[in-house]
Order: sequence, then C-alpha cells, then structure tokens
Amino acid sequence: MRVAIVSPYALSVFGGAQEQALSMSRELARRGHDVVIVAPDRDDHATYDTPAVILRFGPVLKVPANGSRAPLTLSPRAARRAAHAVAQFRPDVVHFHEPFAPLVGWGVLRAHAAPAVATFHRGGGGPALRLTGPLLRRLATHLDVSAAVSESAASTIRTACGIELTVLFNGFEMDRFVATPRERGDETVLVVLGRHEERKGVAHAINAVRAHNATSEDRWRLVVLGDGPQRRSLEALAAGDAAIEFVGAPNDVEKRQWLRRANALIAPSIGGESFGLILLEGMASETVVVASDIEGYHEAASGFATMFTSGDDTSLERAIERALAEETPESIARAKAHASEWSMATLMDRYEDLYSLARKRFSATR
Repeated sequence: MRVAIVSPYALSVFGGAQEQALSMSRELARRGHDVVIVAPDRDDHATYDTPAVILRFGPVLKVPANGSRAPLTLSPRAARRAAHAVAQFRPDVVHFHEPFAPLVGWGVLRAHAAPAVATFHRGGGGPALRLTGPLLRRLATHLDVSAAVSESAASTIRTACGIELTVLFNGFEMDRFVATPRERGDETVLVVLGRHEERKGVAHAINAVRAHNATSEDRWRLVVLGDGPQRRSLEALAAGDAAIEFVGAPNDVEKRQWLRRANALIAPSIGGESFGLILLEGMASETVVVASDIEGYHEAASGFATMFTSGDDTSLERAIERALAEETPESIARAKAHASEWSMATLMDRYEDLYSLARKRFSATR
C-alpha cells in the first residue's frame, strides 16, 4: 500500500504529533508499505530516523494554539504544492494528523482524491475551535474515517464539529527505549521534558527540586530538556543553581538516552495534555514516573505513575520522594508491562483496519 502521512506541524520542532507521524512511518515501512510524510518547513534539511520520503513545504510560523505555539505554515502556496506532491505519489490512503490545523494539508484534504483517515490529538477546547465551527464541519466532509488519541481529544472534536471517532491511543516503539544502555551514577537525576511554556509546568519542577535540596542531604539534580518562550524566565527562576541543568531541546536519540539515565521522569504539566505519551515512554525506559494529576494523564498513568496535585510544588516534592523510595524491580516491571499495551505495532494493526474501512467508504462515494 502507498500511504501519505500529513503533519501540519514542522518535524524540526519537537512535539507528540510529529513523533507519532515518524513512528507510524517506521512501522508502516516495516510492514512493506511505501510511505511519504508531508510537513511544513521548507528550510528544514535535517534527516530523520525513518525510511519514508519527507517532503517539506512553506515557511514556519509559531502560532498560538491550546496554550502552546504550534509550528505551522500559513502559506496557501505551500498547501497547493503539498497537494500536487501527494497527487503525484498516488496514495492508497492519506493519513492526516490534526487535519483541521492549517495549512499545509488543506489542499490535500479538500481535493479528497484518495481515502482520508484523520487522527485528532488535541484535548481541550478554546475560542479558535468555537469560532471556526462552520469551516471545520466543511473540512470534516472530506474525511472517510476519524480517530482520536484519547477520549479527551475525541470529546474536543465532537463538540467542535459533531463528527464521530474511534478512540485509539498514542503508540510507541517499546524496543527503542531500552536499546540505550542504562547509565546511572551515584547522584539522583530527575528529568523534565517539554516545551518551555506555562502549561508544561517546568517551573514547578524547578521549585520542588530547589526546596528539597535546601533541606536534604540527599540532593537531587534536575535536567531540563526542551526550549521555548519561557526559557529565560525558567533560568532566572533556577538562579544559577548548579543542581539545575538546562540542556536544550533533545533529538529522539538524546531523549531516549536521558530517560535511561534518569532516576525519575517528572511530567508536571498543568493542563492541555490529551494523553501523556511521555509517561509511557518513561515506563518503557524502566524509569520511575512522577506526573501531575490532570485528566490528560489519567489513562497513561493508570496507577503506575506517582501522581501529585497539579501546580503544587510541595505535592510534587513529596511525590518525587515517595516514588524514589518505593521503586523496586517489580514495580518497574509492572509499569513496563502496562506501557507495552500502547505499542506502535498494536496501534498500526488498528489503523490498517481503519485504512481498509476508509478505502471502502471512499470507493462507495465514487
């Protein structure tokens, strides 16, 4: 089968939807399918760990969306060029991630020249969804099958435009997270990963670590992975503390290396998360996970992560202490087994069924 995967978000910027697109492309290629990924960012010349052909169109703008800044293109020319490229590829299925996010995939979506499958990632509403309801409903008529990564994401898009969805999950490749050797030393290393913006809650991790180190002989080292608009304010909050290390935005290999080095992964988001794949990646890495008690994390956590009250520095500090103290080989193995339920291989089995359904529905309308 020939599958075109469309990501409205630039692969050059770390993000969960982008990771899903790349991971799916690897699994589809392993199954013998031909894959093309279409994304924004004409200036991105990086290579990515996938056998898929990557086609990039248009300049990238960081557009405010859902408490974040999405790396999109707003170029109509990019949308036209992407549609032309997909038409030349002659796909059997086009798989859109966040198909309503502008703009690179809109030409492909409107043309609807091949069966169209959508995956919705976003959880939580907002004025943009409310104000664009009529447009979204028109775009939705070009989708043959729709899925969402969580019930939260499904509810969001149902409310916005009334379409029905299959609720699946974010998948990941388990083996990749233990391929990197375990590298633990004498110090206790905590890792927090995410874009430096308010909703990711990185400030709470910094506050919790500094509060702990001020009163405890068993000091923690916090490694902050990521970048974004709050970088300077977060560095100012750390106040030159040698126990807080900012290492910038990691690539996929670096992320997996840090997850294997860490004694615990901290996921302190205060909202805007639809699933919490990073929690499962930590569990797959055989690393303790501490996560905020928000709706978007509940399914991934499922009792296998130590939860704390979102936005509460003291609650986070205590949760880290508890998680480190309660770690056992058995608890790590149980969490890893839980994470395996979200493997990319299992997810793509489900999507191949949806691809077949989309092809039947598309043929029925032609």
